[in-house]
Amino acid sequence: MLLAFGIGAMIATAPAHLNLTPVPFTQVRISDTFWAPRQETNRKVTLRHSLEMLVKAGNFKNFELAAEGTRTGYSGPVFMDSDAYKSLEAVAYSLAVTPDPELEKELDKWIAVIGRAQRPNGYLNSHYEVNEPDRTFTNLRDNHELYCAGHLFEAAVAHFRATGKRTFLNIAIKLADHIDATFGPGKRMGYPGHPEIELGLVKLADATGDQKYFALAKFFIENRGKHFYAEEHKTEANEYDGTYWQDRVPIKDLEVMEGHAVRCGYLLAGATDIAARTAEPEIETALRRVWRNTTRKRQYVTGGIGPSGSNEGFTEDFDLPNESAYQETCASVAMALWSFRMGLLYGDSRYIDNMESSLYNGMLAGYSWDGTRFFYVNPLASNGGHHRTEWFSCACCPPNASRMVASIGGYAYATTPDAFVVNLYMAGSVAAKVGSEDVAFDVATNYPWDGTVTLKATKATSKAVWLRIPAWSTAPTIDGKATKPGTDGYVKIQRGLKAGDTITLDLHMTPRQVESDPRVKTNLGRLALARGPLVYCLEKVDNKEGLAGVAVPAGAKVETTWDKDLVGGVVALTTQGVVRKCQAWSGGLYAGLQAPTPVKVRAVPYYAWDHRAAGEMEVWIPTQPEPPIVGGIELKAEVAMSFVNWNSQPDGVRDGREPKSSNDKGALTAHWWSHKGTQEWVSYTWGQAQKIKGCKVYWFDDTGGGECRVPASWHVEALQNGKWVPVKTTQNYLTSKDSWNTVRFLPVTTTGLRLVVQMQKDYAAGVLQWRVEPVEDED
Repeated sequence: MLLAFGIGAMIATAPAHLNLTPVPFTQVRISDTFWAPRQETNRKVTLRHSLEMLVKAGNFKNFELAAEGTRTGYSGPVFMDSDAYKSLEAVAYSLAVTPDPELEKELDKWIAVIGRAQRPNGYLNSHYEVNEPDRTFTNLRDNHELYCAGHLFEAAVAHFRATGKRTFLNIAIKLADHIDATFGPGKRMGYPGHPEIELGLVKLADATGDQKYFALAKFFIENRGKHFYAEEHKTEANEYDGTYWQDRVPIKDLEVMEGHAVRCGYLLAGATDIAARTAEPEIETALRRVWRNTTRKRQYVTGGIGPSGSNEGFTEDFDLPNESAYQETCASVAMALWSFRMGLLYGDSRYIDNMESSLYNGMLAGYSWDGTRFFYVNPLASNGGHHRTEWFSCACCPPNASRMVASIGGYAYATTPDAFVVNLYMAGSVAAKVGSEDVAFDVATNYPWDGTVTLKATKATSKAVWLRIPAWSTAPTIDGKATKPGTDGYVKIQRGLKAGDTITLDLHMTPRQVESDPRVKTNLGRLALARGPLVYCLEKVDNKEGLAGVAVPAGAKVETTWDKDLVGGVVALTTQGVVRKCQAWSGGLYAGLQAPTPVKVRAVPYYAWDHRAAGEMEVWIPTQPEPPIVGGIELKAEVAMSFVNWNSQPDGVRDGREPKSSNDKGALTAHWWSHKGTQEWVSYTWGQAQKIKGCKVYWFDDTGGGECRVPASWHVEALQNGKWVPVKTTQNYLTSKDSWNTVRFLPVTTTGLRLVVQMQKDYAAGVLQWRVEPVEDED
């Protein structure tokens, strides 16, 4: 049933290049009730919010320091420039949609600052100019100079396309010329640790007509996988593993998406750009092979990728956990960018189906309705502790989502020499050139809430019109007559159109239940709800009994209702389920079995979750009530930590799961990274006093993939008279990997217990599980 999303669909062997040409975002006007309000919020709120956050974080100040020649005061990680460039790119796209003199003035101001920071030879990177001026290009693997440059190129081209100004483009050309003079055949070897420059160079080649930039992108793509980083970091060949950086094998030999999800997605998107313009059969074969594996074995139903937080990326086939799903917002963007390019290359709508799923679900969930809060990590289940935040120390996701919303019109339409192609459905208008002929359409639709789409030709045309039929649409009609798409997923209307002629497509959008491949163990006995391109989820706020013990039987009828009050209005789904309320199992060996009772279940689009009262959420719903989880009094406690970053999951310490190992990538991890060598804590507090005699801890340690290790030492404290007091232990505190570390202490009556952890020097620490042992009645 995953075929309902175009995920896992068969792609023919060695298909011919069709090379659809996307209609530029500047030629598309959106006036629907879905994307248009988001674009307006993006312009009025998000872009201004982002620029303000960049000022606060020091991103723009770093450029000012570089311009002044200052050698101190740099703020943030090495990639700070890239977040500024992505935000400026989003501003440029927005200006093309709606002129905004205030935003344009702000954009021009920061472009001028960036220009002043550029060295005379064209080099531009604020981190190196301020912190390490004599060490440029010495750590391509880790320090992101080329990655930042790629985002500058994309922003500069967007600015040029939107405004016609060359101020930013000239900066980009100067930097690109410097990089081209440094790297390439007969010059220096190397490629970016974080792919992205490849995408920017291709766009720059198109904008300037200078194909040396395309040649440089091709150089970076084709040389990747030659283990350059082993040489750069003096790593012995038998000890080198380049998987994380997509440097294990050349792209032509790649079998699966691996390593860091965003990097891999950007790399494959860049490789598709290269393949579209050259004869690279081995690379094309690899692209199709990897895309097929990803969509069949490694992609979430929400269109996102990358299950693991420890490497921000991939593990193995069918490893798609829900609660601990990383599914970074940027990774959904990367997957959308890659699928978009594959769709253009082959003219196959199944790639566009996949892109649509990534955009409407994985990407859009990362962006709040009011435009001020964001997800970095997008789990498919939550016990209520995961929320959007206004910014991140690693702020790659907010501007990435923002630039996609601002430029969404550029993904909607394409052309061939003989046809106008509709890929995404949104109300508005579009003008394009098909061959030598101008075509223009007004589009009326309430998509994604309704599957009816009407195109009205505002100019006469003799050209064909292609309409994408999503895989989930099983009974489409054109002008009231049943129709069937070709093997490429498009219905092709060959008749000419006079001005005023209309074409009405009805996709007959109905709710559906979806199941996953049984090899995805976390989804066994579960189903997901979907309608149109949208995946749905349950939230506790809609289901007052909570989600524990709730099930929806296979085949249960699903109905739709319009909720005008939720994030601008959504179609909600309701269905008949059952619930069996079972408390966490912490008592005797046996108990009476409770029969399930009927309950009404309500689901909302996944992107809309976490906009109301905090509470549980799940995408994959049991088809039968699940057995009670293992756990005790910790399940009734409030969890707090001394420090929480964007991908730490405090509630994971008590979710009742048995860790596979200390490096269990499928577990929810409560960790203190990026704090290193410090003393930290995690606590349980209760509303009523508990009598406790011990606890056990399973430490998180991602040696070989991250910077978390078992702690140097730890101890337990109890809350006594408002103060935290160490307990009196009867055992030593252990710091063993891959096993439980149990400690007993003299019984204590308390409303709070906490682990105090001293982390190893230069390392962070984390906890997979922390279970409390209460004093039983007979004790």
